[in-house]
Amino acid sequence: MQPGKPPAISSRSWPVRLSVSLKYTGDLGLVLNRAMQFEDAGADALWVTESYGFDSATILGALAARTRRVQVGPGVLNVFSRTPALLAQTAAGLDAVSGGRAVLGLGASGPQVVEGWHGLAYDRPLARTRDVVEICRSAWRREVVAFDGTTIRVPLAPGKGSGLGKPLKMLTRPVRGRIPVYLAALGAKNVELTAEIAEGWLTFLFAPEAMHEVWGKPLAAGSARRSATLGPLDIVAGGVLAIGDDQAALRDLARPMTALYVGGMGARGQNFYHALVCRYGFADAADRIQDLFLSGRRADAEAAVPDELIDLIHLVGPADHIANRIDAYRAAGVTTLNVTPEGTDPVRDIRSVRALLDAGNS
Repeated sequence: MQPGKPPAISSRSWPVRLSVSLKYTGDLGLVLNRAMQFEDAGADALWVTESYGFDSATILGALAARTRRVQVGPGVLNVFSRTPALLAQTAAGLDAVSGGRAVLGLGASGPQVVEGWHGLAYDRPLARTRDVVEICRSAWRREVVAFDGTTIRVPLAPGKGSGLGKPLKMLTRPVRGRIPVYLAALGAKNVELTAEIAEGWLTFLFAPEAMHEVWGKPLAAGSARRSATLGPLDIVAGGVLAIGDDQAALRDLARPMTALYVGGMGARGQNFYHALVCRYGFADAADRIQDLFLSGRRADAEAAVPDELIDLIHLVGPADHIANRIDAYRAAGVTTLNVTPEGTDPVRDIRSVRALLDAGNS
């Protein structure tokens, strides 16, 4: 795929929902009030990120108490720093507080966060993700959590003198025996696993025009093993949102996030986001962004993000440009457009996107 020359996309039409990724680095009260405004403006789901800032579960509890209709979920909790049983408890608790509106976003994260923040070994992430999902679903069904997986083992009958207690089932009864699981995935094997076992796929830095070339084979392979009980895979994709006539200025709103992930989320050779952008045809730019970011020249790294890349993976610019990008996401098979509002009037922008989606869904 060549920069600035995306291949033609399908004209196939899909109904698309709207979700919002909330930023909570500022005043948390203002963030929660803004979330309520997003719900009123037409958002269908709200995600709270968790990397190495505040924990998302606490914020989600407050969010569930202040909203009425939207789905709420972490986007995402990593599968290493909490036990599978605790992840199941957290999702069940959020589902109870929200009246059955919870979804559980999970991901392997990466060495930068798992090792650099939690001090844990980043070991066999795919196998651990599969084990965690299976244990969570068993816990929500209130089955005794006795599990002999690849990375996690809870023996049914502890050996003599082992010091282990007997396996347990969840003490309280969940509101729902099945809570939707969404997996964050970028690499081929992770996307294949997602298509096999998850209700939804959380993408990031997603280029709609690259859907078939980059993810077509792993999605097909995973879908071939997918249980019919899971229903269709909800594909969640989008980017920074800012609507206005000065596209050059609005692109600058998307540069910091893009540079951070492409340049700084992992060492050389271990940055999944850098590798993804290279697959889009921006290898030279990705290398330059990484070199600048890792040398401490963050502003220069942001300036090095090509306009063509921003236009491909974010939604910033005039209303007609946003409408065209929504059509591209829809044609790629995206079923939930996920945006991070960065414009001067984020509530207005959400209303505008809601209107565009409704027009295309009708």
